[in-house]
Amino acid sequence: MSHASPSPTPTLESPELRPRLPREDALPEHVDYRDSGCDLFPSCLRCPLPRCRYDEPGGVRAMLNRTRDREIRRMRLDERVPVNEIARRFHVSRRTVFRALEGTHREPAREVASLRRGTEEMPR
Repeated sequence: MSHASPSPTPTLESPELRPRLPREDALPEHVDYRDSGCDLFPSCLRCPLPRCRYDEPGGVRAMLNRTRDREIRRMRLDERVPVNEIARRFHVSRRTVFRALEGTHREPAREVASLRRGTEEMPR
């Protein structure tokens, strides 16, 4: 019968208890950050957009179009607003309205259901 010797008690010299030094490249003190904003808002730190326009595929136009298309689908599905009236309100063509309505079939069922309830769920 073999008995394993007990593990040694950790000391300050053991690697798991030695204080870790922060990486030099992780320190914010070495970053020259100028909050110059963009052509939409003068400050990045006070920008109301949920994502930076430069990080969003398609830019700010894609973000605005998604919001517009959600509203078009809500108006058509919930309020039964005629296509011509939706096009007039948004200053877009009838074809653009139909494209937005086609997106109803591409959107996850959860988002379409939330549009009908009047709430908006955050994308995952």
